[in-house]
Amino acid sequence: MTQPLSNARRFRQQLMTAIYLALAGSVVLGVARASAQDAGPSFAFNVGVNSDYVFRGVSQTDQDPSVFGGVDAAWGIGYAGVWASNVDFLDSTDVEFDFYAGIKPAAGPVTFDLGVIYYGYAGQPSGADYDYWEGKLAASVPAGPATLGAGVYYSPNFFGATDEALYYEANATVPIPDSRFAVSGAVGHQWVEGPGDYTTWNVGLGFQLADHVALDLRYHDTDEHRLGKIYDSRVVGGVKLTW
Repeated sequence: MTQPLSNARRFRQQLMTAIYLALAGSVVLGVARASAQDAGPSFAFNVGVNSDYVFRGVSQTDQDPSVFGGVDAAWGIGYAGVWASNVDFLDSTDVEFDFYAGIKPAAGPVTFDLGVIYYGYAGQPSGADYDYWEGKLAASVPAGPATLGAGVYYSPNFFGATDEALYYEANATVPIPDSRFAVSGAVGHQWVEGPGDYTTWNVGLGFQLADHVALDLRYHDTDEHRLGKIYDSRVVGGVKLTW
């Protein structure tokens, strides 16, 4: 039984090293390209509300509504941003704030997304150790009218003092011809050191109500309802304003 564990750990370490090397090399490339451009960064803003804040199939607001907002900056193939939402973990924690940065280089039809994400939590109890960061390696490619994507996220110290964690996902978006509707969905698996692994999936319908207003109705589920009601299946509706 020890050899499979050793192989799994070696694979995770190799994967982490590959992510970091790819990220470091791509950031250098992104900075070089951005510095060669005359135009400065562009900014985009978003605010919205959801009937529930669901992250990787798990409710972050104890099945209550969420209000969120963020700002993104883009410069060449580089990007950075901040995003925040209310949360409810049945303790004093009340706000999640995320910082992220990365680059989106392209190779032929494939667009890559190499970045890092920091998840912070305001008001968390002393010793909760909720804050963590992840490295991200993702890619997307057009397939006819559809867009297909996949991503891997690695954290050396996950949420709540959990050790290593790895999340991987496949996703797709298909616009409905001659309409403002699009169907999208994803299937992912969250692995953590120790117990608590689960698989999650979602499928939903988006509608572009206006140029800067989008609606989304989405079904979320996991295969671990025994972990609590926040892992149960649910339908979530939301509206997002961008400018």
